[in-house]
Amino acid sequence: MAAAGRAWRAAALLSPWWLRAPGRTYGAAGGGGGGRLLLGAAFALGGGAGLYLAARQRLREHSAAELPAGSLQLTLYQYKTCPFCSKVRAFLDYHGLPYEIVEVNPIMRKEIKFSSYRKVPILLANAGSPLQLNDSSVIISAIKTYLISKKNSLEEIVSFYPPIKTVSEQGKEVFEYGNKYWLMLDEKETKRIYPVKEVRVEEMKWRKWADDWLVHLISPNVYRTPREALASFDYIVREGKFGTMEGLFAKYVGALAMFFISKRLKKRHRLQDDVREDLYEAVNEWVKAVGKHRLFMGGNQPNLADLAVYGVLRVMEGLEAFDDMMVHTKIQPWYERMEEVIQKLQLQSDASCSSLPEALAW
Repeated sequence: MAAAGRAWRAAALLSPWWLRAPGRTYGAAGGGGGGRLLLGAAFALGGGAGLYLAARQRLREHSAAELPAGSLQLTLYQYKTCPFCSKVRAFLDYHGLPYEIVEVNPIMRKEIKFSSYRKVPILLANAGSPLQLNDSSVIISAIKTYLISKKNSLEEIVSFYPPIKTVSEQGKEVFEYGNKYWLMLDEKETKRIYPVKEVRVEEMKWRKWADDWLVHLISPNVYRTPREALASFDYIVREGKFGTMEGLFAKYVGALAMFFISKRLKKRHRLQDDVREDLYEAVNEWVKAVGKHRLFMGGNQPNLADLAVYGVLRVMEGLEAFDDMMVHTKIQPWYERMEEVIQKLQLQSDASCSSLPEALAW
């Protein structure tokens, strides 16, 4: 696998994902609606502090203050390497929406002490009055509805996604959102966005698949072996600029903890002995669903399913699992198209924050 990864690197020096800073790691799994992953032990052992400091220094900030008066002002509370948070960032970036990032310390979580909802992502939105949105898929559906529909305020739209208290498999009380993959549009708006019913059904199906299955393949793969776990935490230490002893503690103890936690996740989600095979099968299943005659599942432009899958996979960039996935699956052409279109729209947004890009119209 390592040799294959090196071959992929040599063959793809100019591909868009490679131009990003290498070594992105997957750490804190925020609540995207599917329940928090068992990562607290690693943070308690020192890895969380490293992730927090490293991510805080490396974040690309999007200034909501640059928005014109009366526009949607957004603040995203996140863990940088959480796939649910990455989904939201992919959505906001694609739609050219400026936003401010607040990196949450995964140990203390003081940054979200204002909220009774203790997971990330949390999006604070101000479209005239402040409003808190929880759950990555609810955030995406509500903001997308707001961008399309002119009939309801954002507060009214969010009320269409009521939390429902339920009990998880572990016996804990959790809140779920039964209609979180729906856009709340009238008949005319629905036909404009989804010309046929099958288009909407397909998008919802694969958004749910990304939350319920794909996201659970990340941790077992990036922490699959002690070496891979160590490589993930090596990035945290290098970018966090710790003292010698502090860095050693975060790197080795955190990596060891995550290696054992990944085995528990493997068992919980009934993965194969070689978890790479589950990852390969999943991404090839996605590529097959997109098909040979579409650039994206959304056609000529990504839809919400494309953005969800891309956001989840993106957190593995720079790691052996990502390199292996590029070599041993058919995901590369689609992934590079996603990189290209999002980077293009980001450049347009950076050049002019006075209007939303044409991508909002699909």
